[in-house]
Amino acid sequence: MSMKIKTILVSQPEPKMENSPYSRLIEKEKLKVDFRPFIHVEGVDAKTVRQQKIDLNNFTAIVLTSRNSVDHFFRIAEEMRFKVPDSMKYFCQSEAVAYYLQKYVVYRKRKIYVGKRMFADLAPLLKKYKTEKFLLPSSDVLKPIVPETLDGLGLDWKRAIFYKTVISDLSDLRDVYYDILVFFSPSGIESLLKNFPDFEQNDTKIAVYGNTTVNAATDAGLRIDILAPTPETPSMTMALQKYITTANKK
Repeated sequence: MSMKIKTILVSQPEPKMENSPYSRLIEKEKLKVDFRPFIHVEGVDAKTVRQQKIDLNNFTAIVLTSRNSVDHFFRIAEEMRFKVPDSMKYFCQSEAVAYYLQKYVVYRKRKIYVGKRMFADLAPLLKKYKTEKFLLPSSDVLKPIVPETLDGLGLDWKRAIFYKTVISDLSDLRDVYYDILVFFSPSGIESLLKNFPDFEQNDTKIAVYGNTTVNAATDAGLRIDILAPTPETPSMTMALQKYITTANKK
């Protein structure tokens, strides 16, 4: 007997925009969708950064891969009383990161270079500025493509861990049941198992986004019921919609 899907837990913060794809899904299928980050980011202090032998005066360019990297670079600069020079060049992985940079710098007066979306898209821009000394502010978790790309270009660069990915406390969810759990990263799967070591999937459907998340879920012995991106369902909400339409018809 197939169960109708009524409740979903998404292991991410709630989307800020009005009328997000999730709102349309909720309205169309009359669902209850809760958002709860399974992981969060915590900044490390200036002392920890100094222990990594990082002196901000030594760099002429910053490589920014996310909004977190922007926030934590400027937080550390402030903690170290480092005045970021106007000549600093910023290489942003995407439009969203570059746009977010405006929170800290006067955009039109700065040298800002923007990739399309993926980190590899930044390569042609970085290549033009081989003489710069690049700083990569990052989390303790870094996608291998980032160092591979920077090393491949033969750049003078250094990674600095300015923040860490930390597992959130989900103990209040122990007795709460959801029809579908949605994951976007291996850290989300790790958080589920750390918070609930005795988790049994039973009828709970697991939705995962991306190959690394698929691998983490499979390694953890979870059954994957919903998968994105696929050619047919490039986004998670599309994959959920397709699955729920079929499940709730029965």
